[in-house]
Amino acid sequence: MPPVITAIDDLRREHRRRVPRMFFDYCESGSYTEQTFRENTSDFAQIRLRQKVAVDMSGRSLASTMIGQPVAMPVALAPVGMTGMQCADGEIKAARAAARFGVPYTLSTMSICSIEDVAAASPAPFWFQLYVMRDRDFVAAMIERAKRARCSALVLTLDLQILGQRHKDLKNDLTAPPRLTLRNLANLATKPMWCAQMLGTRRRSFGNIVGHAKGVGDLRSLMSWTAEQFDPQLDWGKVQAIKDAWGGTLILKGILDPDDAARAADFGADAIIVSNHGGRQLDGALSSIRMLPSILKAAGDRTEVWLDSGIRSGQDVLKALALGAHGTMIGRSYIYGLGARGEAGVTRALEVIAKELDISMALCGERDVRALGRHNLLVPKGFEGDWAA
Repeated sequence: MPPVITAIDDLRREHRRRVPRMFFDYCESGSYTEQTFRENTSDFAQIRLRQKVAVDMSGRSLASTMIGQPVAMPVALAPVGMTGMQCADGEIKAARAAARFGVPYTLSTMSICSIEDVAAASPAPFWFQLYVMRDRDFVAAMIERAKRARCSALVLTLDLQILGQRHKDLKNDLTAPPRLTLRNLANLATKPMWCAQMLGTRRRSFGNIVGHAKGVGDLRSLMSWTAEQFDPQLDWGKVQAIKDAWGGTLILKGILDPDDAARAADFGADAIIVSNHGGRQLDGALSSIRMLPSILKAAGDRTEVWLDSGIRSGQDVLKALALGAHGTMIGRSYIYGLGARGEAGVTRALEVIAKELDISMALCGERDVRALGRHNLLVPKGFEGDWAA
């Protein structure tokens, strides 16, 4: 009998047992010392909840909207590269689970299943996340492919102009699919279920790139292209060009500074995502939850502000919303579920978060998730930090 799942960490432990080491490490790591990766989660614990009693807790609702789209709860599945290496056809399974639960799914440029694969299998429109590459033709083609797939929003990532160094990925010689070295073969031999599922799918490499990018014909050329293609010259002028080419709902991801938040709001973004890429880019940056209050102040009411990076529970979602975020995004939390139990694991991760958010909200004296506010929290003085200029 499989173990009872009551918390996201239960799925994390199961994920670790079932998935090859390089792909678990890819999920569960940050750049350099991993300080920011750790603090993304630990900083949530500094915020406490205010309990309220003798209030009517019946008729509760987690329903809300994100960029005008109705959602079962204000949580979206964030874009995660190589999701299809955590579980065979992982992007398809995650998109289906999200659609059936009633929350948005975001497909990464660096997905294993292609945008066309997911569009054909998902019961609802999804969002597409775009990395800006040096190859302008590739970027233009990706935008057109997202339009043809009827993606309802474009999520433009701004914090990966160059790739942050992640020691575990280098030491594991991370590739998709994995190279068949003695070390990898020894590890794969301990993951028979994962191997059997992978043998049953044709999707084992970057589906949005192979067959679409110039000069990519084998694993070596694919990895070389990927390492060299992120555009270090991405600036606001290029962001404007992408906005014009897309012509639809645009979400800017990777905002971690109030000045950038004000610029993004002035720019006309439909939403901005407070994110440090899950601690995978600039190690030593502050956690997303610490930066949220100052970014909310800088953005004002000109755009929706969401929080990504560090959410591992429904209480984390509650804290972000009560601080003022309009919505949240989860990455690792649903990836743990996917790696552990496939589509059912993603559903279970969403159920765990929803139940904890619902119960905690009620015990804070609220019946509607949209009524959460600073009055539901105890925030320590100096939570954002008192930093010398």
